[in-house]
Amino acid sequence: MPEKRCHQGPLPPRARTRSRSSRAQLQFPVSRVDRFLRQGHYAQRLASGAPVFLAAVLEYLTAEILELAGNAARDNQKTRIAPCHVQLAVRNDAELNQLFGHVTISQGAVLPRIHSELLQPTSKARSSQCHVGQSHTYSMKAK
Repeated sequence: MPEKRCHQGPLPPRARTRSRSSRAQLQFPVSRVDRFLRQGHYAQRLASGAPVFLAAVLEYLTAEILELAGNAARDNQKTRIAPCHVQLAVRNDAELNQLFGHVTISQGAVLPRIHSELLQPTSKARSSQCHVGQSHTYSMKAK
């Protein structure tokens, strides 16, 4: 007895599967963020929108930092973003500086800053602070 087929004719073409990142119009991988959230055991249950939201936040922060770092690189006449440009971008932005407050950026160097007391006084301040005829020489005592 011949077997009955449920479907007569050729199989219909399968609809192309779309990733969750493409559905959310993101560049960051939603599935990988979902896997990390599940493997990290941050909660017993995980909503389906949580990895999408977290991937979107990470993508936004990355784009913001890269834009500011690119501006810092361009200001220094460089075509590549170096860690010192990322450091400049983060430390010169108030909100990012607060977010990255206790973070050390490797090879980031330090911000160029001259203490105000080391700067030359202006002409008005110089006339009021300095007395005529006195020279301001400082000597170091030898140890």
